[in-house]
Amino acid sequence: MAYKKAIKALKIILPLVLGVFLMWLWLGKMSPQERIDLWNTIKNANPLWIVISFIFSMLSHLSRAYRWRFMLEPMGYSPKLGNSLAAVMTGYFANTFVIRSGEVLRAVSIQRTDNIPFEKAFGTIVSERIADLVMLILIMITTIILQSTLLIDYFKREANPIPSIVGLAVLLVIGIIGLRILKNSSHSFIVKIRAFGLGILEGVKSILSMKKNAAFIFHTLFIWSMYIAMFWIVTLTVPGLQGVSIGVTLAAFVVGAFAMSATNAGMGAYPIAMVAIFTFFGYAESDGNAFGSIIWGTQTIFNIIVGGLFALYVFVIRRR
Repeated sequence: MAYKKAIKALKIILPLVLGVFLMWLWLGKMSPQERIDLWNTIKNANPLWIVISFIFSMLSHLSRAYRWRFMLEPMGYSPKLGNSLAAVMTGYFANTFVIRSGEVLRAVSIQRTDNIPFEKAFGTIVSERIADLVMLILIMITTIILQSTLLIDYFKREANPIPSIVGLAVLLVIGIIGLRILKNSSHSFIVKIRAFGLGILEGVKSILSMKKNAAFIFHTLFIWSMYIAMFWIVTLTVPGLQGVSIGVTLAAFVVGAFAMSATNAGMGAYPIAMVAIFTFFGYAESDGNAFGSIIWGTQTIFNIIVGGLFALYVFVIRRR
């Protein structure tokens, strides 16, 4: 029992410690003058673009809250849009402080406001995450296609083609063997992986077979379009990134999406990831620092304030 509690505590503490360490590493790498320049860029950022990014962000959250109702309706539940939005925003608020706690608190929130059983609400959230995973994979594929010329040139310039070809062949063989093992093995760990994969496929099938699947797919596309629009609009606040191409924007967006899941709301990891990806495409390190700071800082503040107010409504005001 104590062992399980220790594991749970580590799952909460380690991402937070990693985030603080990455923040220290990121800021410590800058010279005093670079920190001053960064702060000046942040202060001089056009507030209009920040406000528009908040609007895009809020539209995505509203769409997510509305889309969630499509998954709850077949089970006989029809929560109010306001309560659904409150649950979504409470989840974002929770994730800022305790990584991956938002899904749980979101299900708890809708249980409190609309008496929807926790396990049913949580099950729909898991299915929803599968749809989001599919969207992220599609964006990754689009990014690779758009940047294929650059990637080929990079490998031609930086790598010997023979080891690369051999490496790809080895990976292909390993992949084929891995799939056979995954299909036939009875080992408990492999069984869990297989069940996870089948669960994803089942989730996708359930989405396609739901009553309002066209509306669900529309809202999914809309949500991710708003995410990308919110991300792109912030590039206008950094002079060196104005006019950045859609290919670079998508590449940075995908890298940022993975960085967000590494620590609490991407603390430390997000700005470092933005520096890495923009310098890869030839932009100045200072531009990556400024962009990463502005988008991470503003969105984190937005989620804390707006999400915090919704959490206050669900868990304090309604209760009274």
